[in-house]
Amino acid sequence: MTEPARDPGLQPERTRLAWRRTTLSATVAAILAAKTALHGGASAPGVVACAACCVFWLGFLLVAHRRIRALAVTGRPATLTPRQATGAVLCTAAIALCAAALVV
Repeated sequence: MTEPARDPGLQPERTRLAWRRTTLSATVAAILAAKTALHGGASAPGVVACAACCVFWLGFLLVAHRRIRALAVTGRPATLTPRQATGAVLCTAAIALCAAALVV
C-alpha cells in the first residue's frame, strides 16, 4: 500500500517564521545585555555575564539556523532531534539567567 502524498499546508512556513521571531528576540536580549553590561563603565562581572550571554546567543542561533534550513526543504522536514531541542532550551534559559544577573 502506498502512502498518500503529504499536504503540509502552511505549517512548516509558520514554524520557520516562529524560529526567526525567536531568534530576533534572543538577538535583542543579547544586545540589551551588552548595553547593560557596558553602561556606566565596564566591570569584570558585567563583562563576563555579557560574554556568556553572547556565547549562549550564538549557540541558540546555530540551533535555530539549522532548524530553519531543515524546514525550508520541500517534502517532509526532518523532526527536531532531542539534542537540538535540549540545546535550544538550555541556551534560552542561560540567556535569561545572564540577563537577570546583569539587571540585578
